[in-house]
Amino acid sequence: MSVDNGPAQTVAGQGLVRNGNSAADENAPKPSTPPKSPRPEHGVTIVVSLRVLFNIEKEQQIYEQQGLENYIRFQVEHETEPLNPGPAFSFVKALEVVNTRLRELYPDSEEVFHVVLMTDNHDLRLLNTINHHQLSIVHVCETGDHIDYLKANHPNLYLSTDPTKVREALNEGIAAATMFAQENLAEVSEVQLRVAFDGDAVLFSDESEQIFAAQGLEKFHEHEKENENNPMNHGPLKGFLEALGKLQKKLHAKGQRMDCPIRTYLVTTRDAASSGFRALKTLRLWDLEIDEGYFLAGSPKGPMLEKIQPHIFFDDMMSHLTGAMELGIVACHVPYGISQ
Repeated sequence: MSVDNGPAQTVAGQGLVRNGNSAADENAPKPSTPPKSPRPEHGVTIVVSLRVLFNIEKEQQIYEQQGLENYIRFQVEHETEPLNPGPAFSFVKALEVVNTRLRELYPDSEEVFHVVLMTDNHDLRLLNTINHHQLSIVHVCETGDHIDYLKANHPNLYLSTDPTKVREALNEGIAAATMFAQENLAEVSEVQLRVAFDGDAVLFSDESEQIFAAQGLEKFHEHEKENENNPMNHGPLKGFLEALGKLQKKLHAKGQRMDCPIRTYLVTTRDAASSGFRALKTLRLWDLEIDEGYFLAGSPKGPMLEKIQPHIFFDDMMSHLTGAMELGIVACHVPYGISQ
């Protein structure tokens, strides 16, 4: 149990690519039906677990090594001391930056980001921490029937440190990724939300990766050339990119295109000269846009991500994630596709 549940090539331009579970009683009765979602109809809901939002490694260790009573005593004795930020903290703060701009432009609209904290920890220390950091958390959600509560909130994205729960969410068609505890994080923008995506098995399905795995690089390039005008099937995080794009369009409609507080990136090992065309055409056929696209032709992603300084980066390959995290990039694993 847990206290919380080749040379790089760049393409840019308009058209194709543009500018914790607490120590709760597991035997406690569970509700017969999940709660109704508090999300406004057109909001973008981000569900996070306690351990991605705050660093509770010390508290987790006390619970595991000293038991429930000592854990509760520790929390009470330290309830006025706010928890330190976790890996998703800067991402959540960036969501609030976007919300501030949206509310200035659309004061009567609730089409903004809504953050839901997925935990059954309701002690005063947690509430004091939320207030201390001035976080706009929609509500703190119980986690008894985890997947039912998650589905009830209709999330556009779910972030957790628990890979099992992330896989369960993906199996239910929910955009989800696993985050990792990171000590040294790179500096990120305080005025713009930056989100970086891998392509295959993240925004797109793994259909092309299957060709590469079974038949090799040459056949992969042949397949992508032959199917250049056929869009790939959608991947697990396509819906999240759509949600970001929806808010971007609202901002652009108010003259915020050049100073938009949301910026998206495609960072892929495809190359721009061949297989990259299908990726770009797929996005165009989906009527989705990416602010910047980087086609690295097999080169490591870390150095480019270090320049982008995203608040969050999604990839299905642990080798790419490890390289990013070594540079302080908040990297999330999407456990989907043939590479798993």
